[in-house]
Amino acid sequence: MGVESRRRWPDPATVAVARRSGRGRRRGGRNIAAPPQRRRGRAAARKGRRRRGAGGQWGAGGGARAVRAVGSGRRERVRREATGDMFRCRMAAAAAGGLVCALRPLSPAPRGRAAAVLQCHHLRCPSRSLTSSGVPGKAGSNLLLYLIVGGTVTGTGAYVYKTLRENKERFTSRVTTVTKRSQENESSPSDTDAASQGTAAPGARPEVPSHVPFLLIGGGTAAFAAARSIRARDPGARVLIVSEDPALPYMRPPLSKELWFSDDPNVTETLRFKQWNGKERSIYFQPPSFYVPVRDLPFVENGGVAVLCGKKVVHMDVRGNIVKLSDGTQISYDKCLIATGGTPRNLSAIERAGKDVQQRLTLFRKIEDFKCLEKISREVKSVTIIGGGFLGSELACALGRRAQTRGLEVIQLFPESGNMGKVLPEYLSNWTTEKVRKEGVNVMPNAVVKSVSVCGNRLMIKLKDGRKVETDHIVAAVGLEPNVELAKSAGLEVDSDFGGFRVNAELQARSNIWVAGDAACFYDIKLGRRRVEHHDHAVVSGRLAGENMTGAAKPYWHQSMFWSDLGPNVGYEAIGLVDSSLPTVGVFAKATAKDTPKSATEQSGTGIRSESETEAEASEVHISPSFSPTPQVPKQGEDYGKGVIFYLRDKVVVGIVLWNIFNRMPIARKIIKDGEEHDDLNEVAKLFNIHED
Repeated sequence: MGVESRRRWPDPATVAVARRSGRGRRRGGRNIAAPPQRRRGRAAARKGRRRRGAGGQWGAGGGARAVRAVGSGRRERVRREATGDMFRCRMAAAAAGGLVCALRPLSPAPRGRAAAVLQCHHLRCPSRSLTSSGVPGKAGSNLLLYLIVGGTVTGTGAYVYKTLRENKERFTSRVTTVTKRSQENESSPSDTDAASQGTAAPGARPEVPSHVPFLLIGGGTAAFAAARSIRARDPGARVLIVSEDPALPYMRPPLSKELWFSDDPNVTETLRFKQWNGKERSIYFQPPSFYVPVRDLPFVENGGVAVLCGKKVVHMDVRGNIVKLSDGTQISYDKCLIATGGTPRNLSAIERAGKDVQQRLTLFRKIEDFKCLEKISREVKSVTIIGGGFLGSELACALGRRAQTRGLEVIQLFPESGNMGKVLPEYLSNWTTEKVRKEGVNVMPNAVVKSVSVCGNRLMIKLKDGRKVETDHIVAAVGLEPNVELAKSAGLEVDSDFGGFRVNAELQARSNIWVAGDAACFYDIKLGRRRVEHHDHAVVSGRLAGENMTGAAKPYWHQSMFWSDLGPNVGYEAIGLVDSSLPTVGVFAKATAKDTPKSATEQSGTGIRSESETEAEASEVHISPSFSPTPQVPKQGEDYGKGVIFYLRDKVVVGIVLWNIFNRMPIARKIIKDGEEHDDLNEVAKLFNIHED
């Protein structure tokens, strides 16, 4: 029970007298005529009036109504509504102040007018326009809320309008600046004509594009074949060839063959030659007009092939698809082909000899090497060729022809017992050596170089058997070392046995990196892992790599061929594994006037015979049974006019040499692909029509 219930109340008679006389309303600070609940309600009402002041909504009439209210719940609700009204009024005053500040620069209306409209009776003396005699929190509160919302929306709109108007000049100025800059960058009339032809003004273009879809590293035969293949499958492709060589892509075989037999005194400048069939052509695959300028490659409408000459790729980031050139330039790519070829090997004896000897040395590989050697052969009295393989024998025969007319001494020395002793069987190698000697060459087999030095104005070559050779210039033709310098930075695998980048059946070293040509170590499904250094392999592997770079996904199953000509009358073509250490079987016949390289080019129409051979393969090889005896090895001194030499491994033909037999390579390719054992190779030789007149 509360405190009031314990107090002593007057008797009812006393209360009635106090009410009639009015004396008992307050006694000792409390109302003795009212019960405790009513006295507490009146005390709360008085406290509210003191807090709100005389101008409150609870004036005389309002206060009386509140005093007469019955129950503490109703009085509590009234108190909360009154408190909420006062809070809304204060918020309205703050919003009105902000609105007046926002409208001040936009409206000419006087400040007093705006303030009078938004004044609140809770904050100042009562206003007739805002005075309401309704129930608190009803009509009067809604009117005030409408005014607050309307004022806020109006103020926000005014602020946005003001901001846009203030920024209008700045926006207009920016548009004007951009327009003026665009007009200044417009090309001149001549540049506009160039742009209409697909090449915009080159002044603002970088010399080297920062990105190309197809990047080919190396400017040799394999790279050009790949570029041509890419363009054939994707006519709009943009291909960039980065070549360390200063010249555009060209074919290398004529450098050691037909160019030396040209009658043109300016052959070193024109680099044009007559083939054995009399037709003339250039060693370049395409004229300069075929290629797109490097700086225009990203902008030409239908794409094209560009060649960046005289630049070397020194670093390769396979994760970022970026290469770095020797001058620091970086180029990103989508797909890349490595066709870096190889570098001619040198003899360790010559490397130890010093600069004086090396200044008189030619490592034959490029156009510049041909020009240099051709000039030297006109100035010196003696040239020594070290090497008895394809290149050494071809150069020996070429220079031997010149020796007969100009008195030039040509010496060829090699460690084998005969020319091309690592390829041809011994009897045919010896016959070839005699053929080279008849061309005016002093052939010295079984010669191993021990040291080289300068003796007076000449070079002195000492052999291990004690012989000495004096000469004016040396040409080293002792093989090729594949260029795999990029393997370290790129993280690519190099084959430890054959050298070169190891690739899969599709010539891939990585998902977007292919390798072709001399630098590729591929797996031959018939002959095992190999690395080939011949023109036909460069053409076919480059072509296949280009196709696979455009999505063909073809395996490399091609059996490449190679050929060598010892002048216009003796030549041969070979395919597969042609190693003199393997067992061989030769079938020969008498040659006719048609069995020469000259006649072969007349039939094919080209001196680069692999261009006509390509990937052709006989559709069917039928060998009829025969009881002819196995052919015997020809005797020493016999004239090997034409014939077929089979190279065997486990009684299966793995290599074939066609001696003075031409345009029969598809048959040889089919025989090796079949991989069958043959009891009578005489019958197999008949497939090449060696007995035709």
